[in-house]
Amino acid sequence: MKKIKYLLAISSVLIVSSCNDYLDTDNLTEKSLITFYKTPKDIEEATAGVYNAIYTNNVHSEEQIAANLMDNMMLGGGGPDDKTAKWVDNFEDPVDDTYLDLWVQSYRGIARTNAIIEKTPLADFSTYFNTPAEADQFKQQAIGEAYFMRAFFYFRLAKFFGGVPLITSIDGKKDGPRNTYSETFGQIASDLKKAIETMPATPFPSIPTSRYGHANKWVAEAYLGRVFLFYTGYMTNIEKKATEELPLAEGGVLNATQVASYLTDCMSNSGHALVSDFRNLWPYSYVNKASGNNVLPWAATEGLSWVGQDGAAPTFGTGNLETMFVQRFSFGDWNWSNGNIYTNRLCLFSALRGNSLVPFGEGWGWCTVNPSLYSNWSELDPRKRGSILEVGKADVGTAGYAGDKGDHETGYFNKKYISLQYPNAGGSTQGMFIQLYNWSNGDMQLMHAQDFIYLRYADVLLMHSEITKTAAGLNAVRARAKLGPVGYSLEAIKDERLHEFAFEGLHWFDLIRWGDVDNAFNSTIPVRNSGTAANYNVKYRPETKGLVSLPETELRLSNGVYTQNPGW
Repeated sequence: MKKIKYLLAISSVLIVSSCNDYLDTDNLTEKSLITFYKTPKDIEEATAGVYNAIYTNNVHSEEQIAANLMDNMMLGGGGPDDKTAKWVDNFEDPVDDTYLDLWVQSYRGIARTNAIIEKTPLADFSTYFNTPAEADQFKQQAIGEAYFMRAFFYFRLAKFFGGVPLITSIDGKKDGPRNTYSETFGQIASDLKKAIETMPATPFPSIPTSRYGHANKWVAEAYLGRVFLFYTGYMTNIEKKATEELPLAEGGVLNATQVASYLTDCMSNSGHALVSDFRNLWPYSYVNKASGNNVLPWAATEGLSWVGQDGAAPTFGTGNLETMFVQRFSFGDWNWSNGNIYTNRLCLFSALRGNSLVPFGEGWGWCTVNPSLYSNWSELDPRKRGSILEVGKADVGTAGYAGDKGDHETGYFNKKYISLQYPNAGGSTQGMFIQLYNWSNGDMQLMHAQDFIYLRYADVLLMHSEITKTAAGLNAVRARAKLGPVGYSLEAIKDERLHEFAFEGLHWFDLIRWGDVDNAFNSTIPVRNSGTAANYNVKYRPETKGLVSLPETELRLSNGVYTQNPGW
């Protein structure tokens, strides 16, 4: 049975917080800094608490949903009552605290990493391992992983909010002002650099399946490339302060050559590789095998075979060397106070509204796909139908689709992250993951155990090409899609990233860093709104500089120390 590796009784992890501090963090007391962080089990529990902070209660604070709603290739969708999705899609703030959980959970994760970074070096693990080398490797992995996750949370905050308060120690000041954009990215870069230098260089195929989903040296190297491209692009194209360097918190900078060398190391030594067929990355390629029936004729015709989502030796699938860093999901439970956050809500919210088909199940119909993406995508590229689900097509399982159930209907949906189901032994339709893992509860809202992929190896190749201005990585990704080689150009990179990573929560941030966001929303899109034909226009506001609003609760708690982002 699949379990959420990061699910934890959070009361077992101590986070120090004064009741007078206005920055919202944990105040937990069951474990003390004196008695905890002494054994490997303590460290594993503390690390689980760090990863648990990725999950957010409010769906708009879930990074991938927020980024997809704001992207120009996805619309708000939903039903007439789903006003918040439409407001976010139109760069309006639905409520005062739309992104409060994103802020709070990130700082909870940061506080937990600070404790690991400070306390783990003091622990003696030698009696728990066969050799001193094994004990040291465990310690270095834990510390490096914490550095990476602190960078991950600060990067998540910075992408959405800009410069934020930096708290890098247990006793760090929690009532200080926001740091500058460059200071924030300097801390992110330094933490990633430390993570790279600290974690063991274990090739991915040698990492046990039990460690799948955890960060490692190769993930940190790749994220450094992502941070470099985002910072230099944002400063150059949005702030109009051209730079080709990423600052470090301790002073100094990283340039393109240095960052590219980290990506080269990842490419040469990580053991990661592209999956042979892009479409095998997504679980729809397994639904026929799971059901024991040809419920998706297209997948059978194309000879698809899922690589799985547990690394090189998955529970289901043939083995996946491409996926590098994910958010793990499992079956949620309404009996938990926030159990729904542990099911993949992107699959639920972007699934077909008002339509329960086989093999595609019902969802809320958010994030409908801009038809221009489909119409401008070459028919020669298998990623087109591997990424976009068309309605009314028998070969793709949507012949019975009934339209006019929701708003912003375009006839196209996200195929990578969508509800999957088929009949069980009794003839009733159930979710694919429910049947794979033999779960007893069949709630359609809680059955989505598909990992969300934050990072895969194709991104390493494309980032390397973009940073070095060479075509090798670009053409490796194109060759996987059975497309011919091209010479390097930024336009070729833009086109490839759009088609390779559609609906993966990356394109919105690409638009920002390239400076393309100001002109990305100037088209009129034909849609149907609950049965009525309409034209839809999104009104992006350049004055926001691609940032969202700070939560009003945090502004009030700061008593004027924080200032709201421009345009909000």
